[in-house]
Formats: sequence, C-alpha cells, structure tokens
Amino acid sequence: MAETGEVHSGALGALGLEPLVESVYVALLEGVNGVAGICRRLDLPEHVVRRILDRLSELALVRASADSPHLLYAVSPHVGMEILIAQQRSEVAAQQQRLEAAQAAAARFVLDYDGRQAPGSSEAEVKYLVGLDAIRDHLTVLNGQVAEELLTFAPGGPQRPENMRASRPLNQQLLGRGVHMRTIYLESIRHDRPTMDHAHWLTEQGCEVRTVPSLPNRMIIYDRKFVMIAANADDTAAGAVQVSSPGMVTALHSLFESVWQSADPLDAPQHAAPGELTGQQAEALRLLSLGHTDEAIAKRLGVSPRTARRIASGLMAHLGARSRFQAGVIAFRQGFLPPRAG
Repeated sequence: MAETGEVHSGALGALGLEPLVESVYVALLEGVNGVAGICRRLDLPEHVVRRILDRLSELALVRASADSPHLLYAVSPHVGMEILIAQQRSEVAAQQQRLEAAQAAAARFVLDYDGRQAPGSSEAEVKYLVGLDAIRDHLTVLNGQVAEELLTFAPGGPQRPENMRASRPLNQQLLGRGVHMRTIYLESIRHDRPTMDHAHWLTEQGCEVRTVPSLPNRMIIYDRKFVMIAANADDTAAGAVQVSSPGMVTALHSLFESVWQSADPLDAPQHAAPGELTGQQAEALRLLSLGHTDEAIAKRLGVSPRTARRIASGLMAHLGARSRFQAGVIAFRQGFLPPRAG
C-alpha cells in the first residue's frame, strides 16, 4: 500500500490520466474513502482533491456508491481501462478527421495560389493540375525528363488491365535508359492474377516491386527533384499537385524509404504464424480501432467493401469479440495494437 504523500509516476499518462489524478484513483481502489481520507493519504489540500474527484467523475472512473451514496465508488481497473482506451480512440479518430480536413484545405489553398512565385524564385515550387488529361500530359513531360530514379506509391489494389498494357512501353523505355525504378503496391494485388503477372513482368525488366497493406496516397518521385501527389486520395483523377520545394521533396522521399523498408518483397510468403495476424489483417484492425467505416477500410486496403466486411468479421471471430469496440480493446491487450493507435 502506498505511503502517505506518495504520488504515482503516471503509468496511465498514455491514456490521458495525469499523475495526481491517477494517484487519487489508485487510493480509492485501495480502500481510501472520503475527501478527508484522500487528503491525508496524499498530503493534498481539500480543494485540489475535490477538483481531481470532479475530473475522475467526468472520466466516469468515480461515482457515488449505490450502497452508500455518501461514499465514493471507483470503477474496477478492468472497466476503467476500457473507458480510457475508448476515449483515446475517440480522440485519435477526431484528430484523423482534423488532419483530413487540413489536407483538403491545403489542396484548396494550393489551387487558389497555383503559379504564384516566391520572391527570387525562378519557378513555382508547387503546381496544381486539374483533370486527368492535364495530369497525363504533365506526367509525359516528367517521364521524358527523369534520368536516374523513379519511385512510386501505387494504391488502389488490382490495376486496370488497359492501364497495365499501356504502361509497358514506357516502363521498358525508362528501364532501358538505366532509370532505377521501385514501386510499392497494395498487398491486395496478390489475389489478382493479372496484376501479379504485371508485377512479375516489371521485376523481370529490372524494376523492384514490394507490397504493403495500405498506402496514404498515390505518389511518384522523379530524381528526388519533383514529386507528384494526387490532390484527392479518393479520386486520383480529379487533380494532382507537383512539389519541387527541396524540403518537401526530402520529406516525401523519406516517407517512401520508410514504407519501402517495411514492405514485403513480391516473392515473400504471406501466411501468418498460428495465432498471429497477416499484415492486411493488422492494418484493417488498426483502421477499425480508429473508427473507419467498411467503405473507407476497403479503399485503404484496395479491396471491395464486401471483402472489407469479411475481413472485419474474421478479425472479430479471431479475437472472440462481440463488437468492434470490444475487438479493439482485446487487440490492445493482446499486443496487436500499440497503446496509441495512429
């Protein structure tokens, strides 16, 4: 039992509980009751203890006892941790929504100021392209200029047969010029024979290909000088942004390299060990824990909504969960999710 005046070091800080608040909660769990008793145990003034009890009440960790209304009841750690985890997941989901809104606002800002140059700059460092025709024309110019390296994020799952056929002459031309090409596809292409045939053809030509469960957006990096990014990850044909600012190019190149290091080579086995999750299942579970819908998960994984629902149902059965919230809690306890999913 804690000595008088001992304050916990904040083991629950990752779940949003301040050290003093945690100490009062632990004191209640250990049988200390009443404001006076907590003041003596922790050597705190009454007004501080009352403020902390209000905070614990807001968090639903403390309530009046049903048996003795004048006494305080601290919910069990099992229930309390589920409450804190649920609140953290809600905050993460809200942060994700704010980030997506910020990305949309940034794209609108770029559109409004496209073509404006900074003082002393010879050309705009950000250029916005509207429509598929304009994007294709610009990519043709960049493909003709690239000399050393072409790096690609290719989301969307299985590729359209006509697009793969049309891309072959260009890929052969680039590789024939000695351009080093690396492409990252979604793991879902492994279940599509035409796309896998195309990926194997690319490797035979000299391109390096890997797969990951999900990708943030469509992106192409040319010679570490220019980066093309889809303006809308859900509608890559609507518009694109070309970035040439050295700082932004370096950051996006680092993102590519980080994803590349975690990606699986095309010939890597995809079967999980007994009791473990595949990369795609783990990513689906992460997205579920952030509150994404089946449709949003399907887009991120490059699968159909029906397949996304099947994956979610399989995960719940694997974890023995009756709800998606419970699946997230169980996954966190079993180490399938980090303390702060992101």
